[in-house]
Amino acid sequence: MEPNVRFWTAERQSFVQRFLLWTELLDPTNLVISIEKIEKSRQLLSTDAARGNVEDKKIQEAWKKSLSTVNPDSSKLIPAPFRPAAFLPFTGPVVFFSMMPSKGIKSMILPQLSFYTYTTAFNIINGNASYHHHPRESLLLGAGVIASSTFFGIIPHLAQMKYSLDNYLARFLLRRVLPVLFIAQVSGMNVLASRSLEPMRGIKVMDKEGKVIGHSRRAGQKAVKETAISRTVLFGTSACVPEVLAYFFKRTQCFLQHPRSLWAVKLSCTILVMGLMVPVSFGMFPQIGQIQCSKLEEEIRSSTEETELFYNRGV
Repeated sequence: MEPNVRFWTAERQSFVQRFLLWTELLDPTNLVISIEKIEKSRQLLSTDAARGNVEDKKIQEAWKKSLSTVNPDSSKLIPAPFRPAAFLPFTGPVVFFSMMPSKGIKSMILPQLSFYTYTTAFNIINGNASYHHHPRESLLLGAGVIASSTFFGIIPHLAQMKYSLDNYLARFLLRRVLPVLFIAQVSGMNVLASRSLEPMRGIKVMDKEGKVIGHSRRAGQKAVKETAISRTVLFGTSACVPEVLAYFFKRTQCFLQHPRSLWAVKLSCTILVMGLMVPVSFGMFPQIGQIQCSKLEEEIRSSTEETELFYNRGV
């Protein structure tokens, strides 16, 4: 049984426990762990001693290395730039620049293109890959998702460049509210689109022992939907809070004396909010989810007597 699947299946943690665990898994040092150390950790976790000695510090460190670097669905090593620990360093600054007013076509497109290129690749790599597919299929899907997400992402900026509104409320909605709504919704749609093959082809569903019962499209729908919700909450909150803070900061004496400080305040706020929201988002739903067997396809229901099965949600 895949060690990571065994951990998430056995440790039915509360949201607070998952949040605290993700704060450890998101440690940047997990990006530079050598392959040799990861393999040794997983060999240790495969022994019987690891199963009954969870409190041992050496075992805990082995779990952290395995959970933060290996995809539980494919058991393959996640490339360092797309490990969960790399998510904040890559997306934090890009979210900040994507929310800034555009001065031209280049400054409008590049942040959106960079943001959705990374998040699309991250979603695909950290999703399920147990269904039958060709690598070229994933590449074409990813390219289409990046192009469409970038297009939808620049719509608020195009509207700001085209319309110069005199009404304060309309200008506030166009420049402050609309970009937040778009980055939240498009980020959720990006997950749904980049992992759309999972609901179409089905993902693995397992019993509590890790035995694969079959591939379920309904479990795939649930996995992708949960991840899309968590991503919408992540980027919606991370874009909204800095805008609210900037609104009040502009009314302070500090801003009147140092107007350029607004950039530093918004960037710092974006990084701080995302630093809190990333573990919240990743831990919002269990990594290995549960689904009632009665809600699955007939061929799966007839293949097992279990009432509840497990599936990998992905990150």
